[in-house]
Amino acid sequence: MSVFGIGLAYGVATLLVMFSGMPIAFALGAVAVVFMGIYMPSASLDTVTQNVYEEMASITLLSIPLFILKGAAIGKSRAGQDLYSALHAWLHRVPGGLGVANVFACALFAAMAGSSPATCSAIGSAGIPEMRKRGYSGGFAAGIIAAGGTLGILLPPSITMILFAVAAEKSLGRLFLAGIGPGLLLVSLFGTYAVIRFRREYAAAEAIYKKGGPEAPILARDEYTLAERFSVLPRVIPFVLLLTGVMIALYGGYATPSETAGLGGLLALALIAAIYSVWRPSDLAPIMRSTIRESTMLMMIIGMSLLYSYVMSYLHISQSVAESIVAMHLPRWELLFAILVMVVVLGFFLPPVSIILMTAPIILPPLRAANFDIIWFGVVMTIVMEMGLIHPPVGLNIFVIRNVAPDIPLREVIWGTLPFVLLMMFAVLLLCLVPEISTGLPDLVMGPDGSR
Repeated sequence: MSVFGIGLAYGVATLLVMFSGMPIAFALGAVAVVFMGIYMPSASLDTVTQNVYEEMASITLLSIPLFILKGAAIGKSRAGQDLYSALHAWLHRVPGGLGVANVFACALFAAMAGSSPATCSAIGSAGIPEMRKRGYSGGFAAGIIAAGGTLGILLPPSITMILFAVAAEKSLGRLFLAGIGPGLLLVSLFGTYAVIRFRREYAAAEAIYKKGGPEAPILARDEYTLAERFSVLPRVIPFVLLLTGVMIALYGGYATPSETAGLGGLLALALIAAIYSVWRPSDLAPIMRSTIRESTMLMMIIGMSLLYSYVMSYLHISQSVAESIVAMHLPRWELLFAILVMVVVLGFFLPPVSIILMTAPIILPPLRAANFDIIWFGVVMTIVMEMGLIHPPVGLNIFVIRNVAPDIPLREVIWGTLPFVLLMMFAVLLLCLVPEISTGLPDLVMGPDGSR
């Protein structure tokens, strides 16, 4: 059979197995093993475990369970709620300040946890009820938290970026650094939209009230004294210092990413023990269970995805696809657009982890040939994959919100997230026009002749 036929069969088999409901890790592993048995030497089956181990024997991947430990320590304590309460107390005078506070809370928590679902769960459990109580519409409240949670895979330490750095063989520290500017851009866009949307809902409620209707909760204003605002800081400042210390250790060259992850995990455990008295075995058990469960799931997906990519490469599927794309001689930006559309479509069905590990061998060679900087592309691809977290049919963050706020209809949640998807598209366009947002290097996506 030709390489095209094998590749077509490989892709169809993958889709069929995934749509059967089998977990992603086992689906990828099963397809890879079957094709190894059919098209590769029989001895290759004896080395499956060795291949998986060798692919996963990366010191960079060690940071994943350690960052997950840090996120679980913060997420399973009251740190997320305290962080949200402090931001609300200081931003309550801003129109839509409660929504803006939730955006900032998601950003800060995401920067500490590195996980989008954990951010949605931790901040949403406190933020959504408070927004609903103050008259925010269900879709608006759900959209803010779902979109804010996506910052967990963009702001460092991002587990998704760790995997991209491994797949692309690029500097993790530089990739983390490149994500800060776009992350702050999205925070600004989300916060601005929150203010605009709040003004619109406030104006509608005020018009009804002036016509003799009931006074909606959104018209009420919270008031905090200066003493009350300062009183909420003591519990939040240690975690902000933790985030700052981890960033300094990483970017100052004092520790490797894995060492930084270990340091962050230990400090997070120490802080929740000191601040929330979470130190007994019964208190730590949920944290450890959550860490082991999520780490095992991710590492299984990573291992099977790497085996899947290894088989794809051995059968020359990925090389043939890359050569075909290059042979089309698409202009640079049309090539980028085609690849990003493919990532969006994959985001309908797959989580970011699987998208990176399955597509990296295919899309990176043509991008390198077109003189795109892979670090810059990693940031752009991450934002595009964020869209997949908040749009159907999968939309992991959408279903996390449904668990946190089951009273909000799924239809409202989906419509509430769509404006944020458009904002992410706008952010991608800005990054293409102004790549300095990502790295500060004006020639990052320029061709050899200096043209963009």
